[in-house]
Amino acid sequence: MIAGLDYATSGKIFIDGEDVTKLPANLRDVTMVFQSYALFPHMNVFDNVAYGLKVARLKADLTRSKVEDILETVGLSGLSQRAIRALSGGQQQRVALARALVMQPKVLLFDEPLSNLDAKLRKRVRSEIRELQQSLGLTSIYVTHDQEEALAISDTVVVMNQGNVEQIGSPHELYTKPANRFVADFIGSASFLKGHYDGKRLDIGGYQLDYQQDISQGEVIAMLRPEAVTFSPDDGGLEATLIDSAYLGSMTDYLFDSPVGQINAHMFGEGLSLYHKGDKVHLAFKQTGLYLLKP
Repeated sequence: MIAGLDYATSGKIFIDGEDVTKLPANLRDVTMVFQSYALFPHMNVFDNVAYGLKVARLKADLTRSKVEDILETVGLSGLSQRAIRALSGGQQQRVALARALVMQPKVLLFDEPLSNLDAKLRKRVRSEIRELQQSLGLTSIYVTHDQEEALAISDTVVVMNQGNVEQIGSPHELYTKPANRFVADFIGSASFLKGHYDGKRLDIGGYQLDYQQDISQGEVIAMLRPEAVTFSPDDGGLEATLIDSAYLGSMTDYLFDSPVGQINAHMFGEGLSLYHKGDKVHLAFKQTGLYLLKP
């Protein structure tokens, strides 16, 4: 709807104070980077990037200057005559980005542009997109189902569920203070435990800790991020049994079974040899990474 490719059934869309709700796509100062890149395979890099400028009937010398400048900006200098098929996935993504940026739009739309890239390349390119967006000062709307990508690249995140807006806020707000269980579960990983809160202390399965949050007293759901869980063989916490673990290099991912349900925990910088399936441990929870939700 923002791009003008579909009609709004209600509400209005404003760009820089102008109502564009009924404007056709070609009259909106908006460009889009598509999930599939939508590059022209029969054109080289230069012609793909220059396409919009040629449609706008810009002079040839100005078009060449703009294309060369934007190719340098996205790190593709010297590749202007390269065939699209001869480029890597990351390079093709940059061509699609250059084609959108060269039009200097008021709004730049991204439709899951990194979903076709491998994990390592995806991280690198998302950083480049963020850096470009900041340096050029472009308003950008970025659609993604990758929670880590949303947190890493955004100033403001809008979490939607079946067409409804669940929460709007900064990445930090959504991660630490989700509005409901859907947001908590969608942004990052978390365990959800039934507990009782009296305004000063939180009781989870008999394990009690001092805690303060502006929420109604009584039955609550405690959202627990995996980095907020500490554990040891000593007494003094919620008793649990290790049921699974996975070594991930920089950390080990543990899954415990407890009287109040399964609990996910991360241990950083330690190998798998410390704990094994079936081991009994006692869990404790840090206040950072713990947040109470209404049941």
